[in-house]
Amino acid sequence: MSKAASGVPEEKLALYEKLVATNPGIERKGATMPYTSLNGHMFSFLTKTGTLALRLPDDERDAFIKKYKTQLCEQHGRIMREYVEVPDALLKKTRELKKYFDLSFAYVGSLKPKPTKRAKKKTTKKKSAKER
Repeated sequence: MSKAASGVPEEKLALYEKLVATNPGIERKGATMPYTSLNGHMFSFLTKTGTLALRLPDDERDAFIKKYKTQLCEQHGRIMREYVEVPDALLKKTRELKKYFDLSFAYVGSLKPKPTKRAKKKTTKKKSAKER
């Protein structure tokens, strides 16, 4: 099911959705900025211009940058040091890109889950009740 993403080129969005569909356990999120996440950690997203960014561990990130002659992702004037920009030519090669998408998924799966907003609110309420 395709969600409208304002500003993202339709062709790139379709390629991204095809990639996400290679893993049935992953859901594409985001209405205006398509992304994927696990346990509160984002691991892929499409920029407004349609550039795919993948979050990779250090060793894989360096190898990816060298192999595909690409760079770290920059958003809003800030370098996102764990994210690489996926070249357009690779975005079109779902089978080849799937390896890196799966590596990204596994990487964030190894990170400590972030607490949910609901859990934070409960914690805050409990602290408030104790303070009374």
